[in-house]
Amino acid sequence: MKTVIIGGGGFVGQYLSARLLATDGDLSELVLVDQIALPPANDGRVTAVSGNFADPALLETYVKGANTVYLLASILGGAAEANYPLARRINVDASLSLIEFLRDSNPNTRLVFASTIAVYSKPMPDVVTDETPLGPTMVYGAQKLMLETAISNFAVRGWLDGVSLRLSGVMARDGADARLKSAFMSRVFYAVMRGEDIVLPVHPDSKTWLTSVDAAAVNFAHGGMISAELLGQKRAFTLPALHVSFAELVDALFRRFPTSSSKVTFEPDAELVGLFGSYPQLRTDIASGLGFKADADADDLVRRSI
Repeated sequence: MKTVIIGGGGFVGQYLSARLLATDGDLSELVLVDQIALPPANDGRVTAVSGNFADPALLETYVKGANTVYLLASILGGAAEANYPLARRINVDASLSLIEFLRDSNPNTRLVFASTIAVYSKPMPDVVTDETPLGPTMVYGAQKLMLETAISNFAVRGWLDGVSLRLSGVMARDGADARLKSAFMSRVFYAVMRGEDIVLPVHPDSKTWLTSVDAAAVNFAHGGMISAELLGQKRAFTLPALHVSFAELVDALFRRFPTSSSKVTFEPDAELVGLFGSYPQLRTDIASGLGFKADADADDLVRRSI
């Protein structure tokens, strides 16, 4: 079985590749594609490719014939807002070209697309479910929803065996890109671990949806293996996530690092509270029914994130 991870050098991609190599007994070839230079692999099944997945020659050489393709690469959040032309080229044009290439070369390919909870409109209802209407306001969420729609349409037509999995905030990326408004959520993990002070721009009781990078990798691996029959027409849905307050998260971090000298303070910023600290209850019946899982609690989240 041949698997391709586009964005294989990224945060989630590295964890996903390690999990597939460790647990997928049918995996014979794993191709990691990324724009950054990837380190040499120490597993004979791995081929590391440095290049742009918008390049038709790259698709023909390295992606063609894959049984499963994970599309993780994208221009994220604030970076997409700051550079719409680049975000469109990667998040829409190159991604759409990829699914069309897979349609034409092998419509039985399982495509697992990394979507986002940014597809929801704000403000959210008291409980978000699989029936909650979508209405993204940010460029990033709108572009992800465009691809969700295309992938679902391709699946209905029998053109591609694709599924879009909506991720919540994935923890915890060391050195998170400062252009991302959500960067503080990862930074607090490493600040406490290293004994550094940090100011969080939310209230202690502000709540958000988080998932550890380990849980994200487990869920994406599951998305690549679940049968098309089980998926049926359900080709875009939100993954389970932990609904947690920032006070609960900070408490769990200090339980994980009890000798930390870090001082965590809260100075709420109205915009960031609205974006990242006003999340309601989340019910993910479709994903949960298909075997996708969230972290068990804040302590489990911290343990699996750092």
